[in-house]
Amino acid sequence: MKVFVNKMIPEIGMNLLKQAGLEVILPENENLTQEEWLQYCRSVDVILSIGNDFKYDKKFFDTCQNIKAIALYSVGFDHVDINEAVKRNIPVGNTPDVLSRATSDVAFLLMQAVARKASYNFQKVKNGNWGSFDPLHALGQELYGKTLGIFGLGRIGFEMAKKSKHAFDMNIIYHNRNRNEEAEKELGAIYVSFEELITSSDVLSIHASFTPEHKELFNEEVFKKMKSNAIFVNTARGGFQNQKDLYQALTDGTIWGAGLDVTNPEPMSSDDPMLELSNVCVLPHIGSATMEARNGMARLAAENLIAFSRGEKMPYCANPEVYSHHS
Repeated sequence: MKVFVNKMIPEIGMNLLKQAGLEVILPENENLTQEEWLQYCRSVDVILSIGNDFKYDKKFFDTCQNIKAIALYSVGFDHVDINEAVKRNIPVGNTPDVLSRATSDVAFLLMQAVARKASYNFQKVKNGNWGSFDPLHALGQELYGKTLGIFGLGRIGFEMAKKSKHAFDMNIIYHNRNRNEEAEKELGAIYVSFEELITSSDVLSIHASFTPEHKELFNEEVFKKMKSNAIFVNTARGGFQNQKDLYQALTDGTIWGAGLDVTNPEPMSSDDPMLELSNVCVLPHIGSATMEARNGMARLAAENLIAFSRGEKMPYCANPEVYSHHS
């Protein structure tokens, strides 16, 4: 079985694929055009897909009717038309759990970096502008006993809540499609409406899966209802926020600050005025960028394809209905 891997992944994943007898096809150049990418996809049976530069939509499935399975090197699958994949009986694997801690670490880091204006102060040092002691300059805020609001309290959100609870004794509120009884029991998390989430949070952190109905959910109207000391943290997907509205809210003091590992658009332009603000910290989508998490993702993605090649169910499947659908 031929598998197209569009970018090199950690050795553990490549070795597993080869040991299982899969023929691995790697591109000569990793910066593929759409046409080059499709050409590779048309010549294989399955794909191990890294990044979300390319969309798996109806047009793709029509063009590459040879594709029998896709293993994503990510937990998110918003660049895949899942309904279309189910219709065509194509399982789509993802990599849950292994990056929950690493991604929540980044959310926790961003929350603190923004609360203490770390990026701004680091930039001052780099610019040779250390300055003398000023009791009133660029003061941060403390997080002890504040309220952390989580939009999408799944595995990553749970890890973020746990850290915040233990480190700063923060109160946890959350808004979800479903109640998270484990978080309620273990962390005293309280389920609230979306309205209450945005009006009561001192820190609002997004950890939900992105779907079309979430497009720019966090916009001018929402920022205006947030507290003036609120820190907005997004390590999920940039599409959740209207970037222009966020910039406006940050410059006119509607909210305190923002910590972003994802932007809209992504990548963010280096001359984006948001990068000049003292109350912002932006990272280049590094949520899962630890050796441990990336090795784990490589292992899960490989295990998904190996199971498929043996006629078994993918152990980590984003659309398990493909199995019940045709069983």
